[in-house]
Amino acid sequence: MNNDHLKRDIGFFAALSTVMGTVIGGGVFFKVSSVTQQTQSANLTLFVWLLGGFLTICAGLTAAELAAAIPETGGAIKYIEYTYGRFSAFLLGWAQIIIYYPANIAALSIIFGTQFINLFHLNANLTIPIALVSGISITLINFLGAKVGGAFQSISLILKLLPIIVIVIWGLFTPAHVSFSLIPLTSGAHNSFFTALSGGLLATMFAYDGWIGVGNIAGEMHHPERDLPKAIIFGLFLITIIYTLINFVFLKALPISELAGNLNAASDASLQLFGRFGGKFVTIGILISVYGAINGYTLTGMRVPYAMALENQLPFSNWLKRLSPHTKVPYIAGFLQIGIAIIMMFLGSFDLLTDMLIFVIWIFNVLVFIAVFILRKREPALKRPYKVPLYPVIPIIAIMGGLFILGATLLTQTGLALIGLLMTGIGIPVYFIHRKIQS
Repeated sequence: MNNDHLKRDIGFFAALSTVMGTVIGGGVFFKVSSVTQQTQSANLTLFVWLLGGFLTICAGLTAAELAAAIPETGGAIKYIEYTYGRFSAFLLGWAQIIIYYPANIAALSIIFGTQFINLFHLNANLTIPIALVSGISITLINFLGAKVGGAFQSISLILKLLPIIVIVIWGLFTPAHVSFSLIPLTSGAHNSFFTALSGGLLATMFAYDGWIGVGNIAGEMHHPERDLPKAIIFGLFLITIIYTLINFVFLKALPISELAGNLNAASDASLQLFGRFGGKFVTIGILISVYGAINGYTLTGMRVPYAMALENQLPFSNWLKRLSPHTKVPYIAGFLQIGIAIIMMFLGSFDLLTDMLIFVIWIFNVLVFIAVFILRKREPALKRPYKVPLYPVIPIIAIMGGLFILGATLLTQTGLALIGLLMTGIGIPVYFIHRKIQS
């Protein structure tokens, strides 16, 4: 095997663990504060978590058709390139390299630092140093090889599900001081229904984000055409159930006023349910969950610049496509990723980073969903081991949901959306200058 070949060390369970382990991270525990702050209603809170899960499942069912038909390392970049051409694919790759993966790693590392300090009652000034240690240590773990990174993801998924299962089972049998009904749906007093619904849905989408990144490791899977769609679909169904149940328990444990805007809401709810010792146990579980999510983004993210460098699409491609001679890991790409993430740790907050990355990535997610229609018409003979069910209904739902997310972000967080667009747009001159140099 030469240095340009990745090892096929990843099976179905590791892929499923990457989907679930990447998605189930900080969002399920820390976006509850943003969701409840927007909705100010227990009923609407549960509804937006269900709606977010439904839209994500439709998105996963749609994108899985491309994942099975084009099972190449690079994931969504390859789907975009196959459908729209190299320029569009470059912009997605650029956005993932500069914004999406580093911002996820940075945001989750900040949350890890925040919760570590909360657990051990340390000085708040240690948040960033602890975040740096968490992000860097995960990168070093992944330098040991795809098998190690995949195994770590599988183990961390099992460990992170334990406290979630404990919270859900215990919480379901705890008496509630609030009643739930999805009919009629109303928002809190200070927000209009549309504002509450759109704001709450936007917050949930970070918690559901990350599943499409499993396509980045297709080149290292034993049977990507068979296992990739299954990992995406089964993973998202399970995640939606988990998210709805755990938020149901949070809403039973604490009133909306104590959840809204409280980044320690999950820990406070655990203290309410289990007492001091049990609350600390659950907080440790939350730390494991966040640490595993950082691993998921690190594992999949470093494959993006590597895949682009193989086709000489980036400056310094000769460096970025280098693999470790022993572990076959794209370590230069890993250094680039953690370097950008470290800068973001110093510049951004959790909500700022997550809101920006969601807006940018959903622009390209919508293009992926539209690509299913384009390829069905343009290449009807393309081998499709999996086809999206109920076509064209489910892809249309995915597209409409994506457009709603983008439109709501532009209306409610215009500045943040423009920053994301600007950072993505910087890739345009980079693309053409690099092409000119190469020619």
